[in-house]
Amino acid sequence: MKKIASAITGYLRATDKWLLLFWVGASAVSVLFLYGLHATGFASEDTVTMHIFSSGLGLAAALIISMIDYHLLLKLWRLYVPVCLILVGMTFFAGLGGTVRGDNMAWLNVKLLGQSFSIQPSEFLKIAFITTFALHIAKVKEELNRLPNILALCLHGAVPVLIIQYQGDSGSALIFLGIFLAMLFCAGINWRYILAAALALAAAVPILWFYIMTDDQKMRFLVVSNPELSESYAWQQQQAISALGYGGMEGTGIFAGRHIYVAEAYNDFIFSFIGESTGFIGCLGVIVLLAAISFKILYNSRLAADDEGRFICIGLFAMIVCQTIINLGMCLSLLPVIGVTLPLFSSGGTSVLSLYLGLGLVLSVYGHPKTDLFSDKRR
Repeated sequence: MKKIASAITGYLRATDKWLLLFWVGASAVSVLFLYGLHATGFASEDTVTMHIFSSGLGLAAALIISMIDYHLLLKLWRLYVPVCLILVGMTFFAGLGGTVRGDNMAWLNVKLLGQSFSIQPSEFLKIAFITTFALHIAKVKEELNRLPNILALCLHGAVPVLIIQYQGDSGSALIFLGIFLAMLFCAGINWRYILAAALALAAAVPILWFYIMTDDQKMRFLVVSNPELSESYAWQQQQAISALGYGGMEGTGIFAGRHIYVAEAYNDFIFSFIGESTGFIGCLGVIVLLAAISFKILYNSRLAADDEGRFICIGLFAMIVCQTIINLGMCLSLLPVIGVTLPLFSSGGTSVLSLYLGLGLVLSVYGHPKTDLFSDKRR
């Protein structure tokens, strides 16, 4: 018993206790909100159970990963990257084709121990992309701004973005793009490439609007500024705004019994329930908690002993920040609805699990500094 207690004490002494506390605290609060939605009738018991199970499994996985040197995990990319790509590829042939969420093909149905549930392989691909892109940038960092290296990095980033976009999951594709841009920017890309990319994007907008985007996608953008164009498209966001406004400063209570119905309130639009049940104070608390998690990860990137560790932290930081901004923008009717979850708070299986895998990597970076005869790094 003493050995177990000593091992736990030693682990807590070496790991990032604050990040772990913030993270687990966010998960615990999310369960409370989901129970409130279940009590109201807006979430099934299976939804709450799956979220708890995924969070528990994810925490166990994160603790295990944190005890493994991340350099070893990076070397094993040839094992897990093909698995992630195969799973994503399977969605084109055996995917649920929009029967689970929206009109995309991003989901697979899995049966385990007699239970059937769906997984979203792109969530695991996000973590795999962060690790491989961190390796790639670190390898060419000294000559990052040579055109061949820039083109190779852009190809590396374009592959997951285009695959996921072809699935029809624009939200996840945008998150991949955000991760790619943040990691490349922090690597020190020359401003002339940033300017060229900005000009190319500006030139591509009319092409995207008139020749690539579907009428459904266009309407999602248009109703943000003009809800009267389509009541059906604007309804979900209008309901979310009503729920947030009804909550006032202190909210009506998580277990108040009656709440304004918002579609996907347990998932993409959980922030509307947070606002209605706990008010502006609760919304501010959730935002502060996610900000604390994000900036703690960013701070850990400065403590990393090498570029690989630094870019892993930046990748997860970008993933959480991009998802948070897009999700809040959706709920506040500032951005179109594109199916992006609020990190750690929205219900989920693979989305929650992938976040915990990312946590494990960041904790590994924190707990396994690479030192040599000329380095005595201390925290």
